[in-house]
Amino acid sequence: MKSGVVCWGVEGLRIGCWELKEEGRQPSNPPSPPIHPPWSCLASWNFSSDPCSLPRRTHFLCGLSCDPSSHRVTHLLLDPAGYSAPISPLLSLLSHLTHLSLSDNSFHGPFPPSLLSHLPLLQSLSLRSNSLSGPLPVSLSLLPSLQTLDLSHNSFSGPLPILNNLTLLKLVDLSYNILSGSIANLPPNLSVLAIKANKLSGSLPFSSFQGLNQLKVVELSDNMFGGVLQSWFFSSLVSLQQVNLANNSFSRLEIWGSGVDSNLVAVDLGFNQIEGLLPANFTRFPSLSSLSLRFNKFIGPIPWQFGNKASLRRLFLDGNFLNGTAPEGFFSNKSEVLGSFGDNCLEKCPTSSQLCATPQKPSSVCQKAYGRKSRTF
Repeated sequence: MKSGVVCWGVEGLRIGCWELKEEGRQPSNPPSPPIHPPWSCLASWNFSSDPCSLPRRTHFLCGLSCDPSSHRVTHLLLDPAGYSAPISPLLSLLSHLTHLSLSDNSFHGPFPPSLLSHLPLLQSLSLRSNSLSGPLPVSLSLLPSLQTLDLSHNSFSGPLPILNNLTLLKLVDLSYNILSGSIANLPPNLSVLAIKANKLSGSLPFSSFQGLNQLKVVELSDNMFGGVLQSWFFSSLVSLQQVNLANNSFSRLEIWGSGVDSNLVAVDLGFNQIEGLLPANFTRFPSLSSLSLRFNKFIGPIPWQFGNKASLRRLFLDGNFLNGTAPEGFFSNKSEVLGSFGDNCLEKCPTSSQLCATPQKPSSVCQKAYGRKSRTF
């Protein structure tokens, strides 16, 4: 026997290794298989058996599934048992793998750059909630069958990968990493885009979102996007239902068009730097139920149309510089709207309503915002 490394594993899944120090000799103290919690999947595995042999129930009770015809591993779905190790490139030997999930563990280090290029059948990749770092692998673009990608809650850094050639990709969640740069062109059939809490910047270009007729959810809050949020974002994405762009640096908002074909249900643009009048055109979206524009720099009155919006259930406008009188429609017995109009410059906002429970800004702040000649506070 030659010197080298012997690994405990299943079809290339390296779970633990030891080194053979001298040619022709076994280690003087061969280690036992790694210790895992007795309730974990790995604790139930018999590493001396083929996971796809029949019957397999006594060997691998959970975590692995095989194709009955090819007798190859197709699913590797580890339980959240606190497994801690780098991800081994030997996983590439599982060439028939369609679903890979190592989520909610403590895997760490960079992602093996060549791993994904050997998994052409992969449909679902979930590495959520680990401690992985380094750049996202460019080989993600070599997964033509990929439908869901969840790499959230790690420490990946660098630019976003190019994914627009992945025509089957429906869900992308890269939230809670350290990714930077701008949004590139997106997969054409994307339904959910979540890249919350990173360091992405720049504007949201029309070219990146063009033709995304199945996009329903956009979650890009807690980044550094800025500039003008243009009207096409709300009018061209015909399937869009939920938008969260809070905690960015957008400075202006354009809402044009009738909105009658919109499917928007919830929009959160809070904690930006948006200036100007409050867009009444939001009320033209027939299904809009929740709207947050809190802590921006909006001025002027609250458009009366908001008070008559039957579908509206949550409206947060606090932390702006809105003036005038809050629309009476919010204070009728039939109104079911929850939210806040506090911390503005409103002259009349009945404190008996929870919408007005938070005090308005001091008159000195409002005078400075509007100029002493504009109105009396």
